[in-house]
Amino acid sequence: MSNGATQMLVSATIEFLRFYPPFDRMEHEAMQFLGEHVKLAYYPKGSLILSPETGVVQVFRIVQRGKVLVRHTTEVSVMDPSSLTLGPGEGFSIGSVMAQRPTTSSYTALEDVFCYELMAEDFFELMQKSSVLNLFCTQYLASLLSQSRQQLQLQFSQHVAEQQTMNSPLTAIIKKVPLSVTPDTPIRKVIELMAAGSIGSMVIVDDTQQPVGIFTQSDVLKRIVLTGVNLDDPIRRVMSESPYTLPVAANAYDAVLAMTMHGVRQVLAVDEGGRLQGVISERDLFTLQRVGLRQIRQAIDAATSIDMLLHASQDVRQLSLNLLAQGVGAEQITQFISALNDTLTQRIITLNLDKHDLFGIEWAWLSFGSEGRDEQTFSTDQDNGIVYVCTDIMDREQTQLRLLDFARDVNADLDACGFPLCTGKIMASNPDLCLTLEEWEERFGHWIRTPEPQALLNATIFFDFRPLFGKFNLADRMRLTLLRRTRNNPIFLRMLADNAIRIVPPLGTFRDFVTDADPDHPGTIDLKQYGARLFIDAARIFAMAHDVTATNTVQRIKQAAPLMNISADKAAAMIDGFNFIQLMRLRHQHAEQMQGREGGNLIRPDELNEVERRILKEAFRQARKLQQRLKLDYQL
Repeated sequence: MSNGATQMLVSATIEFLRFYPPFDRMEHEAMQFLGEHVKLAYYPKGSLILSPETGVVQVFRIVQRGKVLVRHTTEVSVMDPSSLTLGPGEGFSIGSVMAQRPTTSSYTALEDVFCYELMAEDFFELMQKSSVLNLFCTQYLASLLSQSRQQLQLQFSQHVAEQQTMNSPLTAIIKKVPLSVTPDTPIRKVIELMAAGSIGSMVIVDDTQQPVGIFTQSDVLKRIVLTGVNLDDPIRRVMSESPYTLPVAANAYDAVLAMTMHGVRQVLAVDEGGRLQGVISERDLFTLQRVGLRQIRQAIDAATSIDMLLHASQDVRQLSLNLLAQGVGAEQITQFISALNDTLTQRIITLNLDKHDLFGIEWAWLSFGSEGRDEQTFSTDQDNGIVYVCTDIMDREQTQLRLLDFARDVNADLDACGFPLCTGKIMASNPDLCLTLEEWEERFGHWIRTPEPQALLNATIFFDFRPLFGKFNLADRMRLTLLRRTRNNPIFLRMLADNAIRIVPPLGTFRDFVTDADPDHPGTIDLKQYGARLFIDAARIFAMAHDVTATNTVQRIKQAAPLMNISADKAAAMIDGFNFIQLMRLRHQHAEQMQGREGGNLIRPDELNEVERRILKEAFRQARKLQQRLKLDYQL
C-alpha cells in the first residue's frame, strides 16, 4: 500500500476515534502513534473474541462497528453471570492488558463486529506518550466524570460566567499572612493589634503555631465591656477555644459547608502539622457567590415569619444551582442542600417552640430518608419523626398529644417553605412516628426479629435517621441499639440483602440500557429507583454489618470498605458511580423545574451524549458490583 493510502487510513482512524473519550482529548503525537499502530480486525456474529481461557491478554481492542456482549463470571458458583454490551468507541479489556493477566469476562460478537486492535507493547508505549490515556486507564471512571462535569459547566456557564469557582483552594483565597498572638498576650495589646491592622479577628496560637483560640470584634462588647474584664488580663480569658480548622489543601466549598454546619464566621486554614496558615472569613467566601452564604444564614437566623423563610429556601436552591453550574460534585452539593435545609428546619422548629409548651419533655426531631443521609436533591418531601422520654411520673398520652400538636405546625410550615407533606405520612405529626425511646427501640427490634416485607421496607426508610434538633443523645442511643441488634442477627441482614438485589441495574444484553421498566413512561430510566437506590441499599447493609454509624452513603462505603477488604480504588469507583447518578438527578431536576414542571428522576438515555451514556453504563456496572458483593457475602 502506498504511503498516501496508508496516511489516509491513519487519518480516517484518528477521525473516528476523536468522537470518543479519552481519544477526543489525547495529544496529537499520541493519536498519530495510535493511528499508525492499530489494525482493523473482523469478528463474525456469534464468534468468541476474548475469554478467560484465551490466556494473558496481549491485545487492547476498541469497537469500531457492531455490538460486543460482555459476560462476567466469577469463581463463586452461587453468583449468576452478568452481562452488558459494548458499542463503537468502547475499549476492552484495559485492566487485563495493564495487569498482563487473563480476562475475567468473555467477549462475544452480538453481530458482525470490527475492532481496532493494538498490541500490548504498543499500548504501553502509547501510555508513555499520552498523559491523558494514562490518567484514563488508571482512573477510568473518575476521568469520565471529570469530562462530564466540564460539559456541565459549559452548559451553565452563561449563568455564572462572572463568578469564581467554589473549587478554589484555600491557598488561593488567603490574601495575607495571618496575625496571631499567644494566650498570655494582654487583651489591650490584642485590641490594639486588631485596630492597627484593620482586622476583625485575632487567632491565638500555642508555641508550635497551632491555633488554640480566636477573638473577634463582637467579643469586645460581650466579653470585655459588658463584663468589666481588666484589659491587662491575658487574652486566654476571653477567647473562644477550639476554633474550627480545615487543611490548607481544602477548597472554598469545604469552608462554606463548615460555616453552614457549625455556625461560625471564620475558618482557620492549617498545614499538615496543624500550624496556622490563614484565616478564611464569610466576606472572603461571599465574593465567590452572587447568592451568598452570609445572606442566607442571616435571612434564616433573623426570620420571624414563614414568608421570610420561604425566600431563604429559594436562595438555597439558587446557591445550589450555582455550585452545580461550577462543576462542584454531587456529594458536596447534596450535603450543602441538606446542611442549609437543616438550618431552615431548625429555625422553623424554634419559631414554633414559642407557640407550644414543651417544657419538661426530653425530645429530639429526627430526619429520615435522603435528609437523614445528607443526600437531599432539588426535589424532596418531608420524612421526619420525634423521639422522646416519658418518665414514670408523666402521662404518656398527654405528653404525646403536646408533641403531636407541635409537630403538626412544624410540618405545615415546612410544607409552606417548599418541603411537601409526605404522601406516605412519614412525618412527626403521625402518632406512629412520635414515639418514646423505648417504643422506637422495640419497633426496630420487631422489624429485625420478624423481617417480613413491610419490615424490610421500613428498615430502608427509618434506619437512615439523624437528629436535627433537641436531645441528640436520644438518637445516639437509638443508633447503638440498632447496630447491636443487626450485628447479632445475620438472618435479618441476609433478607435485607436479598431484598436489595431484587432491583437490578438497567443494563441491557442487546442494547445499552433497559428502558421499559415503567410502562407508563417508555424509553426512560428512574435514576432514583434503578440507580441511586442500588448504592444506598447496599451501603446501608455494609454499615449495619460492620458497626458503621454514618448514615451518608458515601461515608458508609468509605468506612465499611477497609473492614470488608474492598480496595481503595474499587471503593472510589463505586463512590464515583453513585455520585454521577446523583449529579444526573440534580441536573435533570433543575432542567425540569426551569420548564415549569416538577423535577423528577426519569431520564431518557437516548437524549444523553456519548460521554454521559458511557459514564452511566459504568455507574450501573459499579452498582452491579455492589450487588455481587451482597450475593457473595450472604450466599444469595
